[in-house]
Amino acid sequence: MDEETRKILFGQTAAFYDERLMNSIVVSVPHRLSVTEAHRRIETMLEKLRSAYIDKIAYSEMTWSGDSAELRVVALAQEVKAHIDVFAESIRIEVILPWILAGLAGPIQQRLTTAASETLAIGHTRKQP
Repeated sequence: MDEETRKILFGQTAAFYDERLMNSIVVSVPHRLSVTEAHRRIETMLEKLRSAYIDKIAYSEMTWSGDSAELRVVALAQEVKAHIDVFAESIRIEVILPWILAGLAGPIQQRLTTAASETLAIGHTRKQP
């Protein structure tokens, strides 16, 4: 991310923003769905989450390229990035947290695993967020 983008997104905190201070979470969840169905379910879940929390975030974007997605969310001057890969037998989610959220990595990882498992379960009926 260039300095101008940092200043736009993070204002005065741009001087303190350092990608080396980020923490990574990786979650892999097996499934028994087709790649197309797993992709559809993940995309639907992400859109529901985006709609449910749109008033709490400053900016969000999601870009799919084949069966991979890049996500970026900015809230409270903090940027969270994620990459999702949908494979034939599993999905892989990697989330990059800023240092200020690093202490929440465990609970976030647990919540991601649970949400992804529920979303990909056969006979899936997910509760609203």
